[in-house]
Amino acid sequence: MTTSLDRARCRLKAHPFALDAALAVGVLVCMVVGSFVGPRGQSGVSWAVRTPALLSLVLITLGAAALVLRRRAPRTVLAVTGTVSLVECVTADPRAPVAMSAVVALYTVAATTDRPTTWRLGLTTMTVLTGAAMLGGTVPWYAQENLAIFAWTGMAAAGGDAVRSRRAFVRAMRERAERAERTREEEARRRVAEERLRIARDLHDVVAHHIALVNVQAGVAAHVMDKRPDQAKEALAHVREAGRSALNELRATVGLLRQSDDPEAPTEPAPGLHRLDELVGTFRSAGLHVEVARADHGTTLPAAVDLAAFRIVQEALTNVQKHAGSEARAEVSVVRVGPNVEITVLDDGAGADEGPTTGGGHGLLGMRERVTALRGTLTTGPRYGGGFRVHAILPVQTRTSTRAPGDAA
Repeated sequence: MTTSLDRARCRLKAHPFALDAALAVGVLVCMVVGSFVGPRGQSGVSWAVRTPALLSLVLITLGAAALVLRRRAPRTVLAVTGTVSLVECVTADPRAPVAMSAVVALYTVAATTDRPTTWRLGLTTMTVLTGAAMLGGTVPWYAQENLAIFAWTGMAAAGGDAVRSRRAFVRAMRERAERAERTREEEARRRVAEERLRIARDLHDVVAHHIALVNVQAGVAAHVMDKRPDQAKEALAHVREAGRSALNELRATVGLLRQSDDPEAPTEPAPGLHRLDELVGTFRSAGLHVEVARADHGTTLPAAVDLAAFRIVQEALTNVQKHAGSEARAEVSVVRVGPNVEITVLDDGAGADEGPTTGGGHGLLGMRERVTALRGTLTTGPRYGGGFRVHAILPVQTRTSTRAPGDAA
């Protein structure tokens, strides 16, 4: 809750010139009152009223007036107030407290500049004013009023430096907090973008694969419906099976978007190379000739690598089905080579495979992003003599911090 003191502080901060003018008036009043009162008495110390000299009143007025500009030109104000204080120390008897304006000006310099400047100007002001008071006055050099000038100027420099240090510390803490908040927001946005991209890749893989199968089988059914109804029925059964598989995978993918308190959550494990035969079977049932060769020696892959390998084969065969022609043949090989597993999909079709520079699709782009996320390499391009080649090298061991796009949460 904002208090009246906080509101007053805010108003004063909004009008610094008015605050400095009020401070100058307050210092002027204190110096004028102090100039009319002085220690007197033959035995002990007593206070008596005295009449200050006209020069002292003029110096008091000049020193107080200079404080109005203390924020705009702190060093100039310190020079002016130090000069009038020096003149007062040398000429006045008894002295008026003109040095009060120099004390305020020295505090301002220490609070608004750096520490070397504070040391340099502070020591100069202390030495000059104290030396002038000790050497130029009528009182003994060890008099209390001479030592008071030394003490007050020293405390002003130390107090201003402490305030400056505290302001710098608070400012640094505030900037650090703001930087941390910006970093958290940027990290949150980055995570959201990565999650959206991962889900988009999964949806593309699922939809592209199964819709391509549905399209092919529906075309077969339409072609043989009149002459060979039994084959048409078989093709429609494949269409139904592909549709059911697409729905199941879509349900699992979209289930990742559920909130933590939703009643259902996906429990089906992510697909991997253990389902390679099942995947190839769906393409064979759609009429694509696919041969598989595996030499991975029963290698157990990390979940992220296993999923990426499955999706690469799925996307590559989908592209063959869509673009290579009805008579195309495809070869899939999975080979363990040292610390890597190599996935190769070849076809001998005459059509142009989908790619970022030809068809404008996202299949090859999605494969490349998956492989890059696992710190692997992907090579794609036409084969000499016709056909297309997809070759991916995936590391068997991945860093624990790596989370592959498309990995099930």
